[in-house]
This record gives sequence, C-alpha cells and structure tokens, in this order.
Amino acid sequence: MPNAPFVAEKEREEGFTHVLLITTGSVASVKAPLIVRELLTYKRIKITVVATKASLAFYSKSDIEQAGVSVWVDADEWSPGYKIGDPILHIELRRWADVVLIAPCSANTLAKIASGMCDNLATSLLRALSPTTPTYVFPAMNTLMYEHPLTAEHLRIVREVIRYNVVGPIGKALACGDIGIGAMTEWSDIVQIVVDRFQLERKE
Repeated sequence: MPNAPFVAEKEREEGFTHVLLITTGSVASVKAPLIVRELLTYKRIKITVVATKASLAFYSKSDIEQAGVSVWVDADEWSPGYKIGDPILHIELRRWADVVLIAPCSANTLAKIASGMCDNLATSLLRALSPTTPTYVFPAMNTLMYEHPLTAEHLRIVREVIRYNVVGPIGKALACGDIGIGAMTEWSDIVQIVVDRFQLERKE
C-alpha cells in the first residue's frame, strides 16, 4: 500500500496525461499489467490503478507496482487515523485523472455504476467524477451475462444518462470455455484509444 496520502495537486504534473485504470472482477483483469506497461512506452504519461478486491484474483499488485505505478484498493480509502480535513482518496483520484478506463468492466460493476452505487473505492470515484472527464467502459463477461436483458438496460444508462463511452465487448473464445460475445476489447486497442485521444508520442 502506498505510504503517503495521495493529493492530486501534488501528484499531477504539468504537460503529462494522467490515466486512471480501474480493474474489476472479470478474468480480463489479467491484461491490466500489459495495458500499464504499454502505456508507459509513451512520453509524458502518468498512470495509477484502482483495483476492486475481485479483480486481484487475476493479477498481482506487484506486477504493476514494479513498473512504478501505484495500485489503490478499498483498504486505502479510510485509514484508522483519518480525521476531518484529511485528503479523501476517491476525491483526490478523480481530481488527478485526465481519462478513466474501466478495463475490464464486469457485469457486477456495470450494474453498480448504472444504479449509482458507491460501495467501494472504484464506484465512489466514478460517482464523484466530473462529467467532463472522458471515461471509457470496456465490458467483459460471459455471453449469457452480456445477453441478459438487464445488461442492455445498464449499458443504455451508462451511455445515455451517465454518458460514458462504451467500447466492446467482442466475440471470441471466453475463459469459461464458451464462444461468443462478451470478451473485453483487445488490450492493445484500449491503449490505442488513449494514444489517439491525447496524441501521445512513443519514447525513443
């Protein structure tokens, strides 16, 4: 766990693109280290990760932290010594972010976002996020979960009410053995969205 409180004003760097990656309880979270490492091959970019408890079943925090990128979890939100006036992590993170990637977005987290729930660090951050912050949702779930009628309604709310950008899912062989629509957009395509939007240049 990071030692010092996260304060956006101190952590932001002028001229850098600040990418906040949220990982949730889908097998596709295994791709998070790949997304981080590839983004770090570009100039003037800062990354931080918010991981739900379920997402850490699929990758180790150390896989990302060894690249110099912090991974924040629910336990980081309210320290035992918290007092009024101390920085509030989900607020500081949303102030820091230039773009938010929810990759992958599980069916569970999608339902939470659509209903406005704030029961963990990730959903609290999203509920506090400025509507001007570009936010991309990359759904990832079993095909029948994706085809469930509630999923279509949740995606409609996310697109039309909250106005996030929904990308995917795609069709392929899924981790469970099924073949169909439900897989997360390819991790390299997720990186390219950030590269194109912010016109990032690769390091020499």
